[in-house]
Amino acid sequence: MAGLDGLRTVAVMLVIVYHVEPDPLPGGSVAVDVFFTLSGFVITRLLVAEYARTGRIGLGSFYRRRWLRLVPAMLVMCAVIALLSVALPLPLLDGAWVAAGLAAASVVNLVRAGESGPYTDITAPLSHTWSLGVEEQFYLAWPLLLLVLLRQATARSVLGWVAALCVLPVLWRTVLWDPTAAHRIYNGPDTRADQLLVGALLAVVLARLRADDPRLALLRRWAGRLCWPALALLGLIAWQVPITEESRWNPVWYTVGFLAVAVLSATVVAALDLCPRSWPSRLLSVSALAWVGRNLSYGMYLWHYPVIRLLSDLGVDGGRLLPAGIVVTVAAALASYLLVERPLLRRDRFRVRPLEPVATPARAPAA
Repeated sequence: MAGLDGLRTVAVMLVIVYHVEPDPLPGGSVAVDVFFTLSGFVITRLLVAEYARTGRIGLGSFYRRRWLRLVPAMLVMCAVIALLSVALPLPLLDGAWVAAGLAAASVVNLVRAGESGPYTDITAPLSHTWSLGVEEQFYLAWPLLLLVLLRQATARSVLGWVAALCVLPVLWRTVLWDPTAAHRIYNGPDTRADQLLVGALLAVVLARLRADDPRLALLRRWAGRLCWPALALLGLIAWQVPITEESRWNPVWYTVGFLAVAVLSATVVAALDLCPRSWPSRLLSVSALAWVGRNLSYGMYLWHYPVIRLLSDLGVDGGRLLPAGIVVTVAAALASYLLVERPLLRRDRFRVRPLEPVATPARAPAA
């Protein structure tokens, strides 16, 4: 879906700008929240489609595909940073071996969640990989839980269970909230799960509605109407809400705020999926944006943070840092895509045969 790919490009560019120039965009980290909801939607849509087609979810195949898509590129980035720490005596690279090990194990978020005061330097060179840890931990648990729900519950019950799961992290954050628990809430896979689950809920809703269902037409109409306001609110948050600034930690934001952003993000995702001819979808479906989002956005997220910090340590500063950081980040992401990601994914496509449908009649969804 080109519009969703374009949204990825916009989100990763917002993250890069935020990490270089946080003052104009104090809430730029909201782009990561958008990524969470988008990831929950796409992954759940794939899993539900597979179950509808075959009557099962191939967990081994799912985990292998996720591993090939995410881990090799991550390991290469970690190895490069670790080797650079030997070659270059720069402040950023102090202790990079430890940070690389934590990032490769996808536990940076767990380490950061355990730090009540200012973050220590233990994850500093690769601290941005906290969000990848949250996603990968979600990918481990969610397919198993979804498979149980699809097998044991009716379609309506599945919707109810997923909706209930979206609320549980909000209640848990309310219990945990204290200024000293901000890192725990911000980095925890359990406390951020609702942002992925809202995307999952949207995928389940769309999978349940047939093309001629009047409820789908109603959803399409309202998603189209609310897309621009949702985008405007997300932009306002990025511009005005200092989410990660210690002096501005806000109990409202750290309890219900994350869910509110997930709902806004899901509104945009629904509009891009259901209204491909709308102006937001057309703008985000521009070929260059869509191609970058589909092929380079992951690599850009992986590489942007160490690249920006390396350039800063090497003396690139002021107005030169952002354009230089973008150029080097895109070059590194392109190399990762051409040399690591695409070859592995192509090899896997040739290796794996498509699943055959089960020879049983499909059950109509419950009313």
